Amino acid sequence: MTLGDYYATHDFWLGIGMPLHDWLVGLGVPGWLVSLVYVAFGAAVILGMITFFVIIAIWAERRFIARLQDRRGPNRVGKFGLLQSVADALKLLAKEIIRPAQADPTLHFLAPMLILGASLMTWAVIPWGPGLQVANLNIGVLYLLAFGAIPALGVTIAGWGSTNKYSLFGGMRAVVQYVSYEVPAGIVIVVPVLLARTMSLQGIVQAQSGPLWNWFVFQPTFFVGPLPIPFPIIGLVAFVYYLIAGLAETNRTPFDHVEADSELTGGFTTEYSGMQFALFFLAEYANSIAVGLLGSTLFLGGYHTGLGDAFDDLIWPLLPGVLITKAAIIFLIFVWVRGTLPRFRYDQLMQFAWKRMLPVSLALVSLSALFASLSSLLGPVVRLAPGVR
Repeated sequence: MTLGDYYATHDFWLGIGMPLHDWLVGLGVPGWLVSLVYVAFGAAVILGMITFFVIIAIWAERRFIARLQDRRGPNRVGKFGLLQSVADALKLLAKEIIRPAQADPTLHFLAPMLILGASLMTWAVIPWGPGLQVANLNIGVLYLLAFGAIPALGVTIAGWGSTNKYSLFGGMRAVVQYVSYEVPAGIVIVVPVLLARTMSLQGIVQAQSGPLWNWFVFQPTFFVGPLPIPFPIIGLVAFVYYLIAGLAETNRTPFDHVEADSELTGGFTTEYSGMQFALFFLAEYANSIAVGLLGSTLFLGGYHTGLGDAFDDLIWPLLPGVLITKAAIIFLIFVWVRGTLPRFRYDQLMQFAWKRMLPVSLALVSLSALFASLSSLLGPVVRLAPGVR
């Protein structure tokens, strides 16, 4: 296959993955071994991407918040302070790992790996481009909901296994906070599923192809002749609620009650040091970036530019950069929130989840189901997305 043939496929798997697979099988390599190598290579690439993105995200957050607080931020290690995160990682690698004498050794050791492992599994189903993802599951949304619940278990194990009251309180807060915000988060994720009529993340992205108003954040879109008029009573509210729940489930301000330095001296991470603490830190930022990637996938068209299919086909090898740019903007919004809002009181945290987000989330799903069921009748007037027409 020539470079021109590869470009004409408009698909990473058809242009690169499948020809390489067939070539290796033709050389006599067993098919199961090639598939195993593909998965291992994908996992290694995802781990490298997480590490790189987290290093950049930490630097960007420090610089952004420094500007908000009228100071410079890290600027000594490397050009513009770009190597400060690398220096911090090397410092944590060099530190001794200390475990309290009364701590449960198995639980204390298992907790950080459990949280980071769940984060890696989440990244595995993100569609970076046409045909470009580690695993294209037809139940991708259900997969996300399943693995999204594991961090709560890891934080609870970390708090309980540390045999420390501050850590235990942090673990107890984690259970309550995660469960409370997983409910509305899981409900609003149903909105793009109903609009696209599929649980495949790749299918949800494809349902948002074409012009900008096909993105689920702009649904429903009314048409006066050929003129689209977005009226985002469903998509925009669902997207905002998804981001709020994402803030809560990644322990970011104003929902950082699980760690709460001023109250719990670090919460569930109090008794962790060295590389074990770094794994918690890595997982927290990896989950924050994943929230942006998944929010872009579910509501903002994923890797589509919104400028039409013809333009997307023209620049299709660059489409992963479109998804990364959208996720970076969402992450900077998270940083902006952290730099401007104080921590909620705990009663406010619970009331907002159960008395505000839950009823509205249920209403959004009901409206989405109504519009999706009536799409055939309302097609000339209101158009939800290509997936429901």
